[in-house]
Amino acid sequence: MNNNSKLTVLPLMLCFFAMGFVDLVGIASNYVKADLDLSDSVANIFPSLVFFWFLIFSVPTGMLMNKIGRKKTVLLSLVVTMVSLLLPIFGETFPLMLASFSLLGIGNALMQTSLNPLVSLVIKGNLASTLTFGQFVKAIASFMAPYIASWGALATIPTFGMGWRVLFPIYMLFGVIATLLLFATPIEEEKEEGKSSSILDCVRLLSNPIVLLSFIGIMCHVGIDVGTNTTAPKLLMERHEMSLNDAAFATSLYFIFRTIGCLTGSFFLRVMSNKLFFIISVIMMALAMIGLAVGTEKMVLYASIALVGYGNSNIFSIVFARALVSDKERQNEISGLMIMGLFGGTLFPLLMGFASDIFGQVGAVAVMALGVLYLFTYIPNIKSTK
Repeated sequence: MNNNSKLTVLPLMLCFFAMGFVDLVGIASNYVKADLDLSDSVANIFPSLVFFWFLIFSVPTGMLMNKIGRKKTVLLSLVVTMVSLLLPIFGETFPLMLASFSLLGIGNALMQTSLNPLVSLVIKGNLASTLTFGQFVKAIASFMAPYIASWGALATIPTFGMGWRVLFPIYMLFGVIATLLLFATPIEEEKEEGKSSSILDCVRLLSNPIVLLSFIGIMCHVGIDVGTNTTAPKLLMERHEMSLNDAAFATSLYFIFRTIGCLTGSFFLRVMSNKLFFIISVIMMALAMIGLAVGTEKMVLYASIALVGYGNSNIFSIVFARALVSDKERQNEISGLMIMGLFGGTLFPLLMGFASDIFGQVGAVAVMALGVLYLFTYIPNIKSTK
């Protein structure tokens, strides 16, 4: 079978859709918080737990791919993800949701590390545009999650007694389809040769200043991403006494503008320098933080959420690319280390939870603003090239 055929690309795009399941953690943690009457600091354990596993599994996944191949690693990630979506069907106890979100994080860590390399085997030309489209497909799952959860909570769709948790079996069905299609699709892989990266190899690379600064930059990007996803509905509920079902729109709005940013960013990065576009993006996020901190009108809050969604959409790719070109002989190790930087999705929500318990949601915004300030300091490290 021709690896470049459209039939081969279809299951890979469904895998990108499954990759987006991880973003349901933002709205899901808000519903769990309400249902179990949790504090912000306790509820934010859920998104933190999801991204904690990137610290543990990113580099071992690269080693696993060398042993069993990329396709089998992606299939394994899908199976783990489906098990995570199966658990909430049986209830909503705190231990059960902890187990579900942990498995969701492990599955996503496996998928984030293995899916892009698998796509590179299938697509020999126009790889960048294919990956961009994959991110677009991923974002569809991201911004649909709050809507499905809200419809389930309001019983506007059949929920079979699960309420908002009907989101899990719906997404699990898509995961089953993706798994079966990918399993049935033959993809030729060459055996990996050479030494696999180890965690020690990656840690040693932090002695390279650009790698270290980029690693922190990735942590800030993901922290702001997860933080906005989680905090945006809480801001509307705090300042306008909106119900969670109504405030869930804020999470979808964020992902809609992040999706637009992914699609348009690939164009802008071809016509202007990476450095200029990075500066514009960070300025947009800084304006957003001001709006989220002091804004009281709904439209100000909505505009701020949209700004941070668009501004944060291309930070990862620019920082990631800058890190890779800093040492072309060690790109595999640098790639693994950058994926470990997604651990920022654990650190930021924990700090934001404690800050919001003390100061309200403005405290959570202040923590995200620190991440934006760091990205300003990263600007001199970006080369002014297209």
